[in-house]
Order: sequence, then structure tokens, then C-alpha cells
Amino acid sequence: MMEGKKPRRQHPLTGKLEDMRARRRQAMAGGGPEAAARQHAAGKLTARERLDLLLDEGSFEEIDLLVEGGGRGRSVPGDGVVAGFGQCNGRSVCVYAHDYTVWSGTLGQAQARKICKVLDLALQSGLPVLALCDSAGARLEEGVDSLGGYGEIFSRHVKASGHVPQLSAILGPCAGGAVYAPALTDFVFMVDGTSHMYLTAPELVAGVTGESCDPESLGGAAMHSSRSGVCHFLAGSEQDCFRQMRELLDYLPQNYRERVKPVMPSDDPRRTSEVLGGISEMDPKRPYRIHEVIWELADGHRFLEVHKGFARNIVTGFLRLNGESVGVVANNPAYLSGALDISASEKAARFVRFCDCFNIPLVSLVDVPGYWPGMEQEFNGIIRKGAKLVYAYCQASVPKVTVILRKAYGGAYEVMGSKHIGGDINLAWPSAEIAVMGPARAVDILCAERIRNAPDPAAARDACIADYMRDCASPYQAARHGYIDEVIDARETRPKVIRALQFLCHKQSSRSAKKHGNIPF
Repeated sequence: MMEGKKPRRQHPLTGKLEDMRARRRQAMAGGGPEAAARQHAAGKLTARERLDLLLDEGSFEEIDLLVEGGGRGRSVPGDGVVAGFGQCNGRSVCVYAHDYTVWSGTLGQAQARKICKVLDLALQSGLPVLALCDSAGARLEEGVDSLGGYGEIFSRHVKASGHVPQLSAILGPCAGGAVYAPALTDFVFMVDGTSHMYLTAPELVAGVTGESCDPESLGGAAMHSSRSGVCHFLAGSEQDCFRQMRELLDYLPQNYRERVKPVMPSDDPRRTSEVLGGISEMDPKRPYRIHEVIWELADGHRFLEVHKGFARNIVTGFLRLNGESVGVVANNPAYLSGALDISASEKAARFVRFCDCFNIPLVSLVDVPGYWPGMEQEFNGIIRKGAKLVYAYCQASVPKVTVILRKAYGGAYEVMGSKHIGGDINLAWPSAEIAVMGPARAVDILCAERIRNAPDPAAARDACIADYMRDCASPYQAARHGYIDEVIDARETRPKVIRALQFLCHKQSSRSAKKHGNIPF
């Protein structure tokens, strides 16, 4: 009779592997299925679902999964944030995503350390940072440790500024000190209806000031994208938000040492445009959307607008010209006649500085009647805040091409990439009017006596305006002094701008040694 086989002994390592897997499963569960269900009921995804949508499939590598933090008498692995690195459209990025299922994503000391580690890795490795924010703010139980954690995060974002692109998506509440981390990044995305940012909660606002408000009216995505300017991109859903983030990344480099990788040109660089010819021949008083010009310039007529709903009298964004990423700043005559005001100046200044940080050439499309007048603008600091745009253009060392389309009057002419503040190649359409002020107002000052004493004052005024346009406001006057490099056929704007940028592609500039300038904040 054969003896029975002895039972196989389990290898010691097998038990350790099972223990490791169990710990990982527990950590990856976050706050558990019930908390995840509440997140879904609120119309939001969980942190890990978000990372699955944002990053390339199977590319995410998590760090500090098993880090534990304190609070409420217990600890949870991961401590309310998922952090690591992965691929986004084939490019390496560092990411962190608040996990609202764990204590509402509140920030404690352990969570702060995880986020700081990711930001340090991004800076050391030269990788963009993607932050997915969904947090109720500081963890009360950890007191000053939580506040200190925010300070450490703020410090990292500031150190990374200008070194690597930083994108933040607000995907739920973001209150108190938590708002400053995304505000320190380059671009903020919000989802309409579910994203909220405010320093002081609505109930506290009501208690202190007596103002009645709710999270949406106080700090919703619609408000921040149109009034405050905190939000650069407004999305209809989280999926739409991640699509926009991926699209934006395609126009950006990995870090300040690199240039944006060109794509295979999708359009003829010599393409001319009858649409632009028609715009140049319009009545100079007739408004139009500057987007019509931008679309005609861009490869494939594609333009990614930044700050679309805020300060609509100026338009900023990215396009491709012969496959190269380019930033655009353009006055928009469809709003406030394209005049510059406080919001437009700050919006454009920040965009110019971002492009300069990351080696993205700038194209300025100018159709500006001047600064928007009024006591409100003066009281709120148009002089100081408008100077930010002057400072940004003067400091920018990337290639700068300017095209004056129609009006370019007064100080607004100067600040919109003029030759005098560092424009490299300055072009103008034949329809351009470049002068201290508009012809009608100018002749009322210069020719007042002549008009008053004329047999036909109306005819005399028209004659004065025509003379002023010919002698003082013509683009050929500016070209005569070298302030305009070429007066061009509007139809040829795209090939002219492309050739100018190709000529400037190896531009180098040196700056005087100093710690930093003092921008007029």
C-alpha cells in the first residue's frame, strides 16, 4: 500500500506577498465603497477614477501608497491623497489627486509630505505638475501641523514656478488656505456646477458681513471664469476638464530648458486669406471678433483660448504656426471696442510672462483705441495694474512678432508689443491707424480755430481728419521711422508671420545681473 503524499509546505514568501497585496487593496480602497458612492451621487469621480481618465492607460506609478496620517483617533493608508507620476499623451508628468472619500480630502501633515515629495520630484526631474483638487481644506484635528503643511506646499509651487508648467483642476470644494496652492500654479481648470473656490465659506460671509450667498454664487466655476479671473478653463464635466488639460499640455514644453516639440505641419505655410483681406477693408468703426483673424492665421484654423470668459476685450491663447506652438495676445473689438482696462491688462500680462517662462514665441494682434476711461478704472489702479502689461512685454525675451490691424492709439499702442518695448518684427496692414489719439478727437484739438472759422465747418472738419490720417496716423509714417518693419497685404499675414518667427527661432538675449525686478503688483 502506497503512502499518501505529504502536503506541500507554503513558501515563506507567499504569505508576505499576500500580506503586501492585502495592504495595497486596503489603501487603494480609500474611504471605502460607501464613501465612493457618495462621491458619485454628488456628480464627482473618485481620485483613482480621475487619474485613470487623465493619464495614459497603465502608466500611473504611485508613491507613498502606504503612508499613514493621524486624525479623528485613527489613521488611513494614503491619508487622503493619491500621488505619483505617469504619462499624459505620452509625456511624463507628476500628479497628485485629493481623495475626498477620506475625511473629505482634508490636508494633514502626512498628506502634505506626500504632495511635497511629488513637487520636489517634478522640479528635480523637469516634469509638468498636474494637481487634481477636491478637498474641504485644513484638517482641524492636526491644527498648526496642517497649516504648516500648506505652507510647505505653497513654497514648492513657488519654487517650481517658471521651471515646470503647473496645471490645477478644481473638482470639488476648495476653501480657505487650500485655494492658494492652485492659485500659485499656471492654469486653473474648473467644472461648472461642482467646482467651488473661496477663502471664506458662505456661512461665515453671512455672519461677518451680512451678505447672503451660496457656494455657487460666491466661488463657483462660472463666477471665477468670468468675473474674478481665477479660472482659466471652464469645463462642462470632469471628462471635458481632463480633455482640456491634455490639449493644453500639447502646446507646452516639459520645462523651461526645453522648447515645445513641433508637430508635423497640417497646413500650407504660404496660405493666404481672403477673409483677412475683407476685414482690413471694413469700416474702421465696425466691430468684429478678433477670433476671425486668429482662426485664419492658425494651422488648421485651430485655436486654444485661455481665459475665454474673462476680460473678453482681449484674447489670449495658443495655436500652431507651421507646426510650432505660439502664444497669441489680441485686442478684441467686439468688446469695449478692444480697449485695455485693468482686467485685460492683468490677463494679458500673466499670459505674456508664462510664454516667456517656457520659450513660447508671442504674436500680438493689435486693434486698440486706447485705455477704457472712467473713474472706476482710475480709482481701482489702472495706472499701476496697466503697467504690468508694459513690464511683461519689456521683460519678455522670446521672439515677438506684432501685427497692427486697424487702430493703435496712444499708450495702448506702446504696450501692445510695439517696437519701442522690444517687438522684434512689427508689421502693419494698410488699414492701420497709428497715432497719439483718434483722428476725430485730434482735429478737434489741433484744428479747432480753422474749423470754427470755415464757411462750412463740417466739410472743414472732414478735410482736417483726412489730412491728419495722411500725415499723422498712416502706417507709412511709422514705417518711415522704422517703427513698422513692413506694411503688408492683410491676405499675406499668415506667411509673413511664419517667416518672421522662423527668422527669429534662434534669438538669444542677455539680461543684466540682478536678483529680480520689482513688477508693479
